[in-house]
Amino acid sequence: MLLDGQHTGRYRWDELYKTEKTHFGTLVEINLQREFRFADGATMDFAICGVDVDCKFSQKLAAWMIPPEAMTHLLLGLWANDDDGLWSAGLIRATEEVLSRSEGNRDRKRQLSKSGRSQVTWVFKDRPLPENALLRIPPETVKEIFGHTHGTKRVDALFRLAQGRRISRTVVATVARQDDYMKRVRGNGGSRSSLRPDGIVILGQYSSHVAIAKALHLPAPGLGEFVSVRLARRKAHHRDMPSVRLDGDDWVVAVPGLDDRIEQAPALPSTKRQEE
Repeated sequence: MLLDGQHTGRYRWDELYKTEKTHFGTLVEINLQREFRFADGATMDFAICGVDVDCKFSQKLAAWMIPPEAMTHLLLGLWANDDDGLWSAGLIRATEEVLSRSEGNRDRKRQLSKSGRSQVTWVFKDRPLPENALLRIPPETVKEIFGHTHGTKRVDALFRLAQGRRISRTVVATVARQDDYMKRVRGNGGSRSSLRPDGIVILGQYSSHVAIAKALHLPAPGLGEFVSVRLARRKAHHRDMPSVRLDGDDWVVAVPGLDDRIEQAPALPSTKRQEE
């Protein structure tokens, strides 16, 4: 929501303004309450099972700033790091025993002491975030992708250069920088059409596509995800490589070192019924 890649092209935390980073904690609180339908708290952010809970987010693990009014209350502390691809959520009650002895900042907010951090009950610890592929692709490759003037060409480059990894709709939107960014992926003029002569297929969330990915031992695309890969017709030198039957032939993941020449990719199973 803050990066707004579709309109800004931003995809890194350090590209946010200071005020946006500060606002992030508020957005987390708002969306947690909306998702789980927590009631408003009497004095804290919200109530869970009738218990007032103060919600805190920090960019460093367990480095939450705790105000005086939160004393004796339960804290739901959150942390996430896009570079690490991880997030955590823990519970602790704010008491003098777990807080630092300093007077805190000008608002008298204090942090957990070293002992206090060890007393956090982690409900979720180091769980995976949905992958931001633009942070995993080599920087020089990302630069090449964004080096194209037109959104269509950038999306083509994304799926050509970032094969074999899950690409989310958010990443596609960030690369395309267009309102109709999903149109840039589909057939009939999208990347599925333009990359097919080069042997590249783009698998989506559909069950038939997921089955193909699993058969080829590729990452299976989840909801709103894509995985691109160049295919080659199965030949004797592919030996025990996993294959899948498409368009009347057996296909494997192309391996340049095996001299797999570029040939038009097979047509993927129709997804019309699945889309309905």
